[in-house]
Amino acid sequence: MGTVSKTKKLLSKNGKIILDIVFPAQCAGCNDAVDTPGSLCALCWPKMTFISPPFCARCGHPFDYEVSSEMLCGNCLAAPPPFNRSRSVLKYDDNSRDMILAFKHADRTDKTPVFAKWMARSARDILKDDPIIIPVPLHPKRLIKRRYNQSALLAKAIGKMSRTRVIPDLLVRTRQTNSQGGKSIKGRYRNVQGAFSIHPRWESRIVGEHILLIDDVFTTGATVSACSDCLLRHGARQIDILTLCRVVRPAIMSI
Repeated sequence: MGTVSKTKKLLSKNGKIILDIVFPAQCAGCNDAVDTPGSLCALCWPKMTFISPPFCARCGHPFDYEVSSEMLCGNCLAAPPPFNRSRSVLKYDDNSRDMILAFKHADRTDKTPVFAKWMARSARDILKDDPIIIPVPLHPKRLIKRRYNQSALLAKAIGKMSRTRVIPDLLVRTRQTNSQGGKSIKGRYRNVQGAFSIHPRWESRIVGEHILLIDDVFTTGATVSACSDCLLRHGARQIDILTLCRVVRPAIMSI
């Protein structure tokens, strides 16, 4: 048995070497060769703006100066979102945009493991509470067209590496919405209002649960807020948000 196991390991190792030669790992940013699939090369890494404290304790919007870890931005004080906490890995800007769009629309799913690793690190304080991880769903027609839900890929990968429960189909999109691109903040909220529901098989399972909702980009918070409203109506106890990127706009600072 020991010989068989060693042979399998050797074949696996040799197979990986051959694949690495034929299909070398590419940088998630510029596609240059790197040692680890989906990681960043030495040139791309410093161009990315990783989000770290200080940031708003509620929505995760980064502050420009040191503040208390419990500080809320003016936007959250004026109109608290329905979720408890939101965390994001990267600022969505000119340097990260192509990387994210390739992952979302161009089948670059090889980026999933490294993105999930970054996200799990950003949400380690949330994951330690053992939430149920769920992705923001796509409408079935859009899923057929795109062939995969990037948020679901991230959710499954984060759940696997953190040994946390994942229910990929807990939330469903019942209405096909127009693209959020080009819409005002109010327009974005109207566009997704009432577009989500709970899958019937999970309606009783959600009551009293802590949910970690996964999405790729946090723009205005309209989509994750609509999802959170739906989850809370069906009895969820707490909703937290985790996204790969977020758009950073000038924030109204609290006093």
